[in-house]
Amino acid sequence: MRKQLSTIAEVVVRSLADHGVAQVWGVVGDALNPITDAIRREERIEWISVRHEEVASFAAGAQAQLTGTIGVCMGTVGPGSIHLLNGLYDAKKSGAPVLALCGQVPTAEMGTDYFQEVDNDRLFADVSVFAHTLTSAAQLPHLLEEAVNTAYARSGVAVLTLPGDVGSQAADGVAVPGFSPPPRGAAAAPEQLAPAVAALRGSTACTLLVGCGAREARDEVLALAERLQSPMVLTLKAKDGLEGDNPNQVGQSGLIGNPAAAVAMDKCDVLFLIGTDFPYREWYPEGKTVIQLDHDQARIGRRVSVDHALVGDAVATLRDLLPQLTARTDSDHLDTALDAYHSWCERQATVAEPEKPHGLIGRVRGVFDNPDGRIRPEALAVAVDRHAPADAIFTSDTGMSTAWLARFVTMSGTRRLLGSYNLGSMANALPQAMGAQALDRRRKVVAFCGDGGLMMLLGDMRTAVTHGLPVVLIVFDNGRLGMVKLEQEQGGLPEFGTVLDNPDLAVVATAMGLTGRRVEDVGDLDEAVVWALQQSGPVLLDVVTNPDEIAIPPKVTLGDGWGFAIAKIQESLESR
Repeated sequence: MRKQLSTIAEVVVRSLADHGVAQVWGVVGDALNPITDAIRREERIEWISVRHEEVASFAAGAQAQLTGTIGVCMGTVGPGSIHLLNGLYDAKKSGAPVLALCGQVPTAEMGTDYFQEVDNDRLFADVSVFAHTLTSAAQLPHLLEEAVNTAYARSGVAVLTLPGDVGSQAADGVAVPGFSPPPRGAAAAPEQLAPAVAALRGSTACTLLVGCGAREARDEVLALAERLQSPMVLTLKAKDGLEGDNPNQVGQSGLIGNPAAAVAMDKCDVLFLIGTDFPYREWYPEGKTVIQLDHDQARIGRRVSVDHALVGDAVATLRDLLPQLTARTDSDHLDTALDAYHSWCERQATVAEPEKPHGLIGRVRGVFDNPDGRIRPEALAVAVDRHAPADAIFTSDTGMSTAWLARFVTMSGTRRLLGSYNLGSMANALPQAMGAQALDRRRKVVAFCGDGGLMMLLGDMRTAVTHGLPVVLIVFDNGRLGMVKLEQEQGGLPEFGTVLDNPDLAVVATAMGLTGRRVEDVGDLDEAVVWALQQSGPVLLDVVTNPDEIAIPPKVTLGDGWGFAIAKIQESLESR
């Protein structure tokens, strides 16, 4: 029989442990000392002490995205809680259920502009679906239940603030609350289905644009694509769960996409959006009949005008939809998109060849953007894809490392993918990788790190060592803020302010207790990737890559070309 719980802090911690929370991430201190002491005595929860609270919120958000259950992070009074904000915004925009336990000054001092006092309820109002301060034992278990249940129901961040004198208050007679994720939603209404079915039946060329909201509907989406002979354009987040073993997929749209996706969307007469909130309006085609399926009605039509709205769960709705459609035999639209996709993949493969570029495009690019034969980032991404296990979890920093992962790493098998793909924050790959790794220390977790992103939260590499998290950090070390460089040059501006004066990151990693190795010769690349993936502890592979590599977008305008040419001329003149 369990001992009687004596404090509010013990009630909070036991309820989380009973719910299956395995880790809590944060930095110890003052107001939250009763909570961390309760964690110390709760054998089912591992306390992971980070060096920066932003890492805690990113890690908790990563765990929530991978498991669908609540992730938990903590920040103490004032600055400690403020540091959580960036990772919490990422969780918000990713629809991840996260609970942030935040400290506050003693109740008697609240509202007096006390040392480190911050109004947490106001501070977190925009990022959260729930933000309240617990001020007495009488508010338990109700306020805690409301916090977690709201995070689940609204797929977002709940912030529960505990003043310094509240966590240690007696909890006599307070029940331990229980939580459960919301059940799967219902199908779209029949009156919504009927016109959508009619549009699909009358279509001659239908393209599916599929997002991560359809991840659990993989079988149904694949069946729909086969029945309609439709090419399937995937958002970046939909690579996770929908890319592997998918004969109809033609990659991504947008700046990191490819020409085949543009062909599939431009040549269709019906565009069917399934579980996606793809935000870039300029990449949607015009003059199409648009069907959108989403469980959240607020998302319908906010990116592109929609002719037929389907509000409901993707699995349930597609199961109702499929029997109403007959199999199509004409595959011309699908074949055209697939031919364009396979042709693009072949061209990309020649560029990624580590020894030397082949073909006209490869030779021209070699002269202009890689005259010294430096390691191409494409070759690094291909090597990781080739050697990483089929159940690896990948994370990527925002910027060029995401572009290389999107184009050259396939989410086959049971691979998973995480990134700051809605918020677009720097420095997310390392903390998200640690969050994923803490869930299962035997599963390989690979982070595609930009050198700029890694340096931003460099201190938390030590967290991986301290807590035995065997993450594999692959650093695309081009000495640049690469995406910003590309943006400047595309706009006709010479590169400015993007150069990074990096140390030898492998030496830094080794000094911090990781296993580190630096790669500068393309001939060493493949063997070095194999070596990194074979290490049993945290490892950093610092690969010095070509800073002038260009990720060519699917549609290149004349303005883009002129802008890049003018920028390069100015850079050349200024360097002389």
